[in-house]
Amino acid sequence: MLNNEEITVESDLIYSGKIVELRKDTVVLPDGTMSTRELVSHAPAVVILPLLNEKEIILVSQYRKVFEKTLLEIPAGLINENEDPLDAAKRELREETGYRAMSWTSLGEYYPTPGFCNEVYHVYIARNLIPGSQDLDDDERVAVKILSVDKLRDLIKNNSIKDAKTVLAFYLGLNNFI
Repeated sequence: MLNNEEITVESDLIYSGKIVELRKDTVVLPDGTMSTRELVSHAPAVVILPLLNEKEIILVSQYRKVFEKTLLEIPAGLINENEDPLDAAKRELREETGYRAMSWTSLGEYYPTPGFCNEVYHVYIARNLIPGSQDLDDDERVAVKILSVDKLRDLIKNNSIKDAKTVLAFYLGLNNFI
């Protein structure tokens, strides 16, 4: 197997915020060449595919500043420090949608942008849902939407939904339970 390991010789913290850190690393490549890497450290996240029943999925609609538009997505959120991923998924589902799930299935862990960011998605299917009321963070404005599996599939196929975590979880769910 080819050794492609890069050795970090210098690491400069450029920015440290509430959610992300940005650093610039100087590395030595296996052939001795020097290079730089711009890296984002990001807290891990949970991604939840909430199945209302075998034909309907709960999504959320929220404004995403980086794209200057409202996106339709499945519920997701950051894992707090020292929080178990499943506990975070249960918390995020309740906060964003008001629903609680009686059944949870892990669909694995995924790296959404490994070229520059260390964020990890912990993906779950939530089933046997019980409705309740949202408990949004002070800065969240989230509307709950219910779509049929077929409608969501169509929106993904025609590129109306571009959110990678929603596409990933939907197709993982199709392959496992839907």
